[in-house]
Amino acid sequence: MVSASEIAARQNELTVRWHQTAPVATGAGFMRLLEENHLRNFSLWHEEDVARRDDLGFEAVYRAKRAIDRFNQERNNFAEEMDKAIVAALHPPESGCPRNSETPGMMIDRLSILALKEFHMHEETVRADASAEHCAKCTEKLARIHRQRADLTTCLGELLDDVAAGRRTFSVYYQFKMYNDPALNPQLYRQPPKA
Repeated sequence: MVSASEIAARQNELTVRWHQTAPVATGAGFMRLLEENHLRNFSLWHEEDVARRDDLGFEAVYRAKRAIDRFNQERNNFAEEMDKAIVAALHPPESGCPRNSETPGMMIDRLSILALKEFHMHEETVRADASAEHCAKCTEKLARIHRQRADLTTCLGELLDDVAAGRRTFSVYYQFKMYNDPALNPQLYRQPPKA
């Protein structure tokens, strides 16, 4: 099993690399799942930026919103795949110990988002066209992101250690996005048939 610190370091490394070259997941085993999840968050982050522009017209925003839906579904799918792999590796107890409300896959997904936030907030601290006040505020925010990510990495490590030792467990409910499912979204299943 990969350690929490290795997970966080890999997300940081990929974030930097993918801002310099075309992003692609190349790992194997659990790391491949981690990279695929991070790739969806990376792509989602940048589509969210596009969707907020007013100068690109309706079609560009529409395409960005569709991509956001797809990447969001896929990132959740990969978070669940990471949980499946962790369950197979650690065999969490069914009962008899405290249950964590969040799964390791969910925590890894949040670490991924924080890696992206950390990278982009750092960019704001060194922006040549920004005011000194802006850079100072962003430096304060960056310090909070560092603390938050370090705390979450520690919590993930403790959870994995506790699950492996049988001191704590978690449940994977294998969620689904109702809005993406034509059988569950009334706006989709109530559409009139196409002519």
